[in-house]
Amino acid sequence: MHELSLALSILDIAEEQSQRHGGRVAAIHLRLGPLSGVVKAALISAYDLAREGTPLERAELIVEEVPIAAYCPACAAERAPISVQELRCPACGAPTPEILRGRELDVVALEIES
Repeated sequence: MHELSLALSILDIAEEQSQRHGGRVAAIHLRLGPLSGVVKAALISAYDLAREGTPLERAELIVEEVPIAAYCPACAAERAPISVQELRCPACGAPTPEILRGRELDVVALEIES
């Protein structure tokens, strides 16, 4: 389960920043795309397990899900593909090989209380 190693890395990042800024981490904000290879529920479960008994055990993990967006060369426009499994333009049916969003797995903000 690679979500556990990801959760541990997220906690490491947050702990490093809390020490740098001298406060307690209240929340960690994460952006997660469906093409990241990470299952949101598994990550949250792993995070809850990993934070137990640490200085970050009360830090909430807030996950923002990022929808997939791709560029359709036939329409010359950004589109949401038909599905994760079928990366085609919903308007014209053309393949959308250029993914613009949806691969995210980023810690974007920390709420640190002093």
